[in-house]
Amino acid sequence: MACERTLSILKPDATARNITGKINAKFEENGLRIIAQRRVRLTRAEAECFYAVHKERSFFADLCTFMNSGPVVVQVLEGENAIIKNRDIMGATNPKEAAPGTIRALFGLSIDQNTVHGSDAAETAAREIAFFFRETEILG
Repeated sequence: MACERTLSILKPDATARNITGKINAKFEENGLRIIAQRRVRLTRAEAECFYAVHKERSFFADLCTFMNSGPVVVQVLEGENAIIKNRDIMGATNPKEAAPGTIRALFGLSIDQNTVHGSDAAETAAREIAFFFRETEILG
C-alpha cells in the first residue's frame, strides 16, 4: 500500500447547504486525513483552466458556470491509496447510480450538482494539488 495525496473539492452545492463538515467526516471515518484546506470562490477563468481537460465536452460551459456560482472548499487528502479510496467514498458521478452510503448517494443533487470532485490518478492529483496549494501550505 502506498501513502498518497489527492485533491478534493467540496462543490458550491455542498457549501450552499452547509454540509461540508458532514462530508469531511466521511473522509476521516474512512482513514483519510485533511492536510490542507481552504474555502475559495473560483473565477470563471480559474474554473476554465482547472477543467480544461473537458474543454471539448458538451458540459464544459455549464460545469464552469456551476463551479463559479459560489464558494468551494479545496483540500488535500492523505492516506493509504488515497486516490482510489477517495473515489470509492465519493461514489459514482451520477448520484442516482452511486452506491448507498457514498457521499454522492447521500448528498448529491444531480449529475451536475454531485457535491464533490476528486482526482482520478496520481498525475492528475499532483497537477490539481499544485493548482491550489504551494507545498508549504500542505501540512502532512
